[in-house]
Amino acid sequence: MPVGRPAREAPPAWNVAKTLLQTVCFWGLFLFLLPAAIVRLEHELATALDAWPHTPRRPILGAAIFAAFGALGLTSGLTISIIGRGTPMPQDCPRRLVVIGPYRFVRNPMAVAGLMQGVGVALWLGSSAVLLYAFGGFIVWNFAVRRWEEADLLARFGPSFEHYRDRVPCWIPRLTPYRAPGPATTTPASDPAATTEPSAR
Repeated sequence: MPVGRPAREAPPAWNVAKTLLQTVCFWGLFLFLLPAAIVRLEHELATALDAWPHTPRRPILGAAIFAAFGALGLTSGLTISIIGRGTPMPQDCPRRLVVIGPYRFVRNPMAVAGLMQGVGVALWLGSSAVLLYAFGGFIVWNFAVRRWEEADLLARFGPSFEHYRDRVPCWIPRLTPYRAPGPATTTPASDPAATTEPSAR
């Protein structure tokens, strides 16, 4: 039984605005405030976890990783908003199964982007604890959130999602783009006009 709540039909600009607001909140909490708190705790506890040697290239590499994967995350979120007619949030999820753009190569580009942005923040801050925090996010998402999300997508989109899931990897991108059988968008039984995507919501 579907557990996500599809977004109401709305102009693409409204879905884009909601997605950008959600992105700002996600980045602010999970990629700035929490890592900063972790680093502060590291320093106060005087652990060996913050003993990374400082080199000029490390923060530059971290910033480059953050920017590159931030662009991937934004592109994926905008694809959800415009093509999927919804947002990445489960209570306002896409109405359409999106299998274009970044989703042609990997099932969960937003999750990949978030994980790698966490790695970029760890490099920028020189913090092993933040790196462990990013890895912990991967564990939680892969073994808890992904199961729920994919069960929801299967319930709402049936064989269309199953075909996609069986051919597009979750984490390691395919070398060739996925091609959906028939039309690029697939109509779920509950919404004659719609399609959703296996995004990291």
